Amino acid sequence: MAERGHLSPPTKHLCCRPGYGSGCRPGQRVASTGLSSGALCAGSSAAAAAAAAAAAAAAAAAAAAAAAAALGLLPLGKTQSPDSLLDIAARKVAEKWPFQRVEERFERIPEPVQRRIVYWSFPRSEREICMYSSFNTGAEDPAITLGGATAGTAPGGGADTAAAENRLPFRRGIALLDGGFVDNVLQVGFHLSGTVMEPAVQSEPETVCSVAISFDRCKITSVTCSCGNKDIFYCAHVVALSLYRIRKPDQVKLHLPISETLFQMNRDQLQKFVQYLITAHHTEVLPTAQKLADEILSQNSEINQVHGAPDPTAGASIDDENCWHLDEEQVQEQVKLFLSHGGYQGSGKQLNLLFSKVREMLKMRDSNGARMLMLITEQFMADPRLSHWRQQGNAMTDKYRQLWDELGALWMCIVLNPHCKLEQKASWLKQLKKWNSVDVCPWEDGNHGNELSNLTNALPQGANANQDSSNRHHRTVFTRAIEACNLHWQDSHLQHIISGDLYTNCCYHDNNENSLFDSQGWPLWHEHVPTACARVDALRSHGYPREALRLAIAIVNTLRRQQQKQLEMFQAQKKELLHKGVTSVTNLEGWVGHPLDPISTLFSSLMEACRVDDESFHGFSDFMENVGQCKSLEYQHLPAHKFLEGESYLTLAVEVALIGLGQQRIMPDGLYAQEKVCRNEEQLISKLQEIELDDTLVKIFRKQAAFLLEAGPYSGLGEVIHRESVPMHTFAKYLFTSLLHHDAELAYKTALRAMRLLVLESTAPSGDMSHPHHIASVVPNRYPHWFTLSHIESQQCELASTMLTAAKGDVRRLETVLESIQKNIHSSSHIFKLAQDAFKIATLMGSLPDITLLKVSLELGLQVMRMTLSTLNWRRREMVRWLVTCAAEIGAYALDSIMQNWFTLFTPAEATSIVATTVISNSTIVRLHLDCHQQEKLASSARTLALQCAMKDPQNCALSALTLCEKDHIAFETAYQIVLDAATTSMSYSQLFTIARYMEHHGYPMRAYKLATLAITHLNLSYNQDTHPAINDVLWACALSHSLGKNELAAVIPLVVKSVKCATVLSDILRRCTLTTPGMVGLHGRRNSGKIMSLDKAPLRQLLDATIGAYINTTHSRLTHISPRHYSEFIEFLSKARETFLMAHDGHIQFTQFIDNLKQIYKGKKKLMMLVRERFG
Repeated sequence: MAERGHLSPPTKHLCCRPGYGSGCRPGQRVASTGLSSGALCAGSSAAAAAAAAAAAAAAAAAAAAAAAAALGLLPLGKTQSPDSLLDIAARKVAEKWPFQRVEERFERIPEPVQRRIVYWSFPRSEREICMYSSFNTGAEDPAITLGGATAGTAPGGGADTAAAENRLPFRRGIALLDGGFVDNVLQVGFHLSGTVMEPAVQSEPETVCSVAISFDRCKITSVTCSCGNKDIFYCAHVVALSLYRIRKPDQVKLHLPISETLFQMNRDQLQKFVQYLITAHHTEVLPTAQKLADEILSQNSEINQVHGAPDPTAGASIDDENCWHLDEEQVQEQVKLFLSHGGYQGSGKQLNLLFSKVREMLKMRDSNGARMLMLITEQFMADPRLSHWRQQGNAMTDKYRQLWDELGALWMCIVLNPHCKLEQKASWLKQLKKWNSVDVCPWEDGNHGNELSNLTNALPQGANANQDSSNRHHRTVFTRAIEACNLHWQDSHLQHIISGDLYTNCCYHDNNENSLFDSQGWPLWHEHVPTACARVDALRSHGYPREALRLAIAIVNTLRRQQQKQLEMFQAQKKELLHKGVTSVTNLEGWVGHPLDPISTLFSSLMEACRVDDESFHGFSDFMENVGQCKSLEYQHLPAHKFLEGESYLTLAVEVALIGLGQQRIMPDGLYAQEKVCRNEEQLISKLQEIELDDTLVKIFRKQAAFLLEAGPYSGLGEVIHRESVPMHTFAKYLFTSLLHHDAELAYKTALRAMRLLVLESTAPSGDMSHPHHIASVVPNRYPHWFTLSHIESQQCELASTMLTAAKGDVRRLETVLESIQKNIHSSSHIFKLAQDAFKIATLMGSLPDITLLKVSLELGLQVMRMTLSTLNWRRREMVRWLVTCAAEIGAYALDSIMQNWFTLFTPAEATSIVATTVISNSTIVRLHLDCHQQEKLASSARTLALQCAMKDPQNCALSALTLCEKDHIAFETAYQIVLDAATTSMSYSQLFTIARYMEHHGYPMRAYKLATLAITHLNLSYNQDTHPAINDVLWACALSHSLGKNELAAVIPLVVKSVKCATVLSDILRRCTLTTPGMVGLHGRRNSGKIMSLDKAPLRQLLDATIGAYINTTHSRLTHISPRHYSEFIEFLSKARETFLMAHDGHIQFTQFIDNLKQIYKGKKKLMMLVRERFG
């Protein structure tokens, strides 16, 4: 009689008793309108027999006790006072039959029998109470209350975990019960009521909550509490009252349904009862009482057309569904709320907890699991973001996408329920198809808008073998569940596998591909692997762990046999395949990263059997002792008893994980599918790393590593595989570290084989070979869209780094690893990282440097230099500096080597400014303790390098070459000549000015003068470039010429006049030249006597005329586009111009004429001309 929280509990019409009227129909009731949950409601013939026995049992208590003992029905650990036959029968009836059926089956039921049925109808297990009042049973992780004060709190340890756990409704309910806060408990028929006091806290006073619970067939069907709790789960007060009834049943005052009590009253008693009831509650019930009285007195009223009267305490009707109370409205509201948060505030975690609750319900075989998932799915489908993402062409977030994956997997579990009724499955199929047809329904691979054929789809199986491949990209998250509705459990071979441990056939010798047994007679199960594993998940999810385990073992056995067959097939074709060197054979569907996650399902099923004993594996034992306790996971080699000799669940789990991780499969299309492959692989490896390896498991690792290396295109570690196969770097790193201390040769062989990244290698010619079932040919050399390539390359780098670390001190291994890195890694940044890693490992503090590893580091660094020499890389300077440091750590000969081979490693600028400069620096000499001969050898190599670089790139290397050659006269002269040769063609004025200043600084003023004049010829300074960076260089060049003498100044002024058109710069040069006599400071600092040069004669006259002309031109240019805000600035400019004009003997006249011309030409600019007149007349 489970109700939706917003509906009133259904009422039951009182069965008419003898004396009430012959027209009354026994058992007339109001049918429930609740959604059918598929729960079994009908009683069995055994239940009918039990009910018959109950009716007669009152007179046979002694015989019942004897019978109970004989039948082994005594409770565990109970040695005295066995249950009576009445209690045994009443308990069975209370579990299976609605009370209406009991009434219809027997005309008169003795009161003691009714009492025992009512007594046993209340739930007897606390596990269900906990399930409906917290997120899990508490056996593993602390549950978090949905929507409560601790929502979103991650499980932790210590005081925080205990505090969060104590806030759970179930824990709080226990505390209220233990504190004695439950009172006034009364059971009337199938209705329990009581009060629970909430103790006062700091901010809130003490409150008393009234609680009412209805129940039927050991399930709570409705709850009401005055606390006003708005949550999916029961509040602490409901928990406290329920546990009170379970733990203290004998302290609860029990009455038969109220209709039975009324039946015993005469007319006067009934009238008194009604009047007292109205008097006690007249403010609440008086209007209703008067309304009912009026209807009863009216012969034609509807109430008089129905015989009998309702009784809310009289139990369930035949048509009432039998399932636990679930507040549907709250489920919908909470899911809607979490979806609206968009993954923030821990909403993703809360939704995952809801999914876990669905699985928990399924495991308890509670029909509310499917019902709850239906409500969740409806809210997911109504999420407005779906249509927004579809319209915008955007992908949903990764966490949200994972929630949809879990949703699809849960529906797969539900439709594969082995005991699901056909009509219920048909109902689910109809609903799934409805959702599937909605335009915004997410696609399975997460690629909205991808019109390419989806290579991630499963190979066609069974009835779907002929489906149109062009439609495969439209598979939604519900497609697999829809297809699973066509699966069944009636196969006799499957039934034998899951029903017992002794199903073998030692005489079975059929060795074909689809044989039912292996060579030892153990059963095999040939089915599409993800589908078969989905069956395992369904069995586990619906509370059939033993059956799931048996099927899992059969599947693992089948995979091992398939692996052996593939090895044999490859061996037969090995010569041909190796000759071709390429294959297009591949698995289109990988097991790791698959939507159904088959390998993790098998692994989890087998590992679960490793860490629990038989009793707890069968069910829920010692519940209260386990609540809230977090047990450490210690995996043991529990034998796969009665099945595979010498095998354990642990070895099977590890082996199937290795088989799945090593499976060759093509990289799927789409970012999400590719990320899922990487994520699931890392998750599975993380689980494997929790297992401590022993000798038995090491044998499994050796066996599988050998298989994977020899299995050709059927293994991800095969010798020849498809170009777009999912790389094995992460898996191989785990294999390497696991095998290294047990079988180093095999460990290195595996890791080295996995280093390849074929998709980045050159396009290979197409090739093919015959392929078996589950293997398909893919168009070779299809351009790959590997969105996770950067992650894959980083994993490849991690594998290489792990091998380098392990190989320290082993010259042969290091050479092999180095060769593999150079061959397979195509990213310069990752090779540089490896070089740095090798350098760190080789130079660890507290130990002598490992020269071999240092050489490996240097060789990798040299490869990086060659790879990045002609490409742009923002880390290039860092790489060059690091390489010099690495070479210095090895010794002087390494430094000399990189300088002699600089042209293959560095640009000329890098070689001179970084490499050679660092090599001959004092710090390097001191660090390496170099003698004079070694210093000279390095210096000679540096000078040779400098001259070569200057010849190749004089613009960037000339100055560095001069600096490096300072101590060698011949080399220095050679470098200078290189500069002169390049000055007229390939060098800029800024480079020439820099070198000229260098020459002056080092005592070569004439060379500086020559280079400066060459620089001026390359310069072009326009009238408005008064802030040009070369102005200081021009002023310096003129000052240098002036200091050298009149001839040098006379030679440079024409060049300046030709190259510089800026009036302010020219006037500055003119003013400086008139301050001192040319040649005042000679070549050797000797003071010269002489007169100041005249402005009326060359060369200053030419400079003066050019300056005046520049002012005139600049003035006209400015006035063309001048604005009022620049008027004052312009007047100041004219003032400077006047100063220059006045330097000429007729300058005053020239300036006056210039001003007059301005007034005439620009008379339209009245305000400006007024300012000109005010300042200049």
